[in-house]
Amino acid sequence: QVQLAESGGGLVQAGDSLRLSCAGSGGTFGTYTMGWFRQAPGKEREFVANVMSRGIRTYYADSVKGRFAISGDNAKNTVYLQMNYLKPEDTAVYYCAADPFNRGSASRQRYAYWGQGTQVTVSS
Repeated sequence: QVQLAESGGGLVQAGDSLRLSCAGSGGTFGTYTMGWFRQAPGKEREFVANVMSRGIRTYYADSVKGRFAISGDNAKNTVYLQMNYLKPEDTAVYYCAADPFNRGSASRQRYAYWGQGTQVTVSS
């Protein structure tokens, strides 16, 4: 059974950095597209970033491009989201997701597996 567990969220000030981690188990994550999504209160879950298997391609939402970086460690079955220059509008629950078909999509419907999420709060 595939499981994903996020960690690393917290309360920070605008301009600070955080690194989120997503540890996977029960799957061959090195062959998946791994993605990060976020959901702010009262809003739909939105795409943040993804990385295709073997790191052959990464893709970012315009709102985080140049500030966030996604990376993976296949040996540890872990994907990271380095978030720099955080803004109050980055406040949300951040979710890790996996697409076993490695489609590199920004659509949440393509992702079969999800973690429980980790809260990120950025104060102004």
